[in-house]
Amino acid sequence: QVQLVESGGGLVQAGGSLRLSCAASGINFRFAMMGWYRQAPGKQRDLVAAITGGGSANYADSIKGRFTISRDNAKNTVTLQMNSLKPDDTAVYYCKATIISREYWGQGTQVTVSS
Repeated sequence: QVQLVESGGGLVQAGGSLRLSCAASGINFRFAMMGWYRQAPGKQRDLVAAITGGGSANYADSIKGRFTISRDNAKNTVTLQMNSLKPDDTAVYYCKATIISREYWGQGTQVTVSS
């Protein structure tokens, strides 16, 4: 059974930082494309950042230079370091694993940035 468990969300003031983690189990993690998505109320779920098993990353334009995605294939974890947070970053953040064309989602973690 595949499980993705996110942690690290919370309330932070604008300009602050948060670090999200996603722990994966039940998949061959090093072959999975891992991604972080976010969904604000009334909006669609959008890609924030993704990283291949080999460590190549891509980012949404809105967060480039502020967020960094990384992974530890030995620990089956993917991390999103978020700096210089803005109120517009407020959303539920989801971890996604894609492997052999199958997608798996975590339950999400709330990030709230106050102005």
